[in-house]
Amino acid sequence: MNKGEKRVVMNPELLKKLQQQAGQVRIGGKGTPRRKKKVVHTTAATDDKKLQSSLKKLAVNTIPGIEEVNMIKEDGTIIHFNNPKAQASLAANTFAITGHGETREITEMLPGILSQLGPEGLTQLKRLATSVAGSAGAAVKAKEEEDEVPELVGNFEEASKEEVKVVSSKDKENVKKNSTSPVTNKAPA
Repeated sequence: MNKGEKRVVMNPELLKKLQQQAGQVRIGGKGTPRRKKKVVHTTAATDDKKLQSSLKKLAVNTIPGIEEVNMIKEDGTIIHFNNPKAQASLAANTFAITGHGETREITEMLPGILSQLGPEGLTQLKRLATSVAGSAGAAVKAKEEEDEVPELVGNFEEASKEEVKVVSSKDKENVKKNSTSPVTNKAPA
């Protein structure tokens, strides 16, 4: 050792643990910065560009004047697009709907969507209505039962008469206990 150098002695278990942790956070080889996770730079814009280039190859035409699109799934939910961009290629039998889509329940869209439902959608709507009516009917029945006056279990008049009898018999007993023996008048001797 040289005169200005100091040698540091570390606990070998701690040194081994630190080396393992350092090896876990290094992504690349020697000389790369230590990072916790690998950052992958993928954006939705690249996906959109790929999709648009594929649609150009199919020679799609934009369809103007479409205000909304509703796609009804088998489970009864609806994907709703408001003011979408609709494109079609009849030769390739391809239709593309782009825009912001929201997933909604059929009950949220009910008044305006009835004309768009087919026979399958109407049967599903009937099933939904019967299930809602059944659960609502049970809830209304339960609420009516809560609002009703409970039925009388016994006759309260008889119970009150018996209570009066018990009280009066106790009073008689108390009077007997508190009363003294009959008073006799004795003449002074």
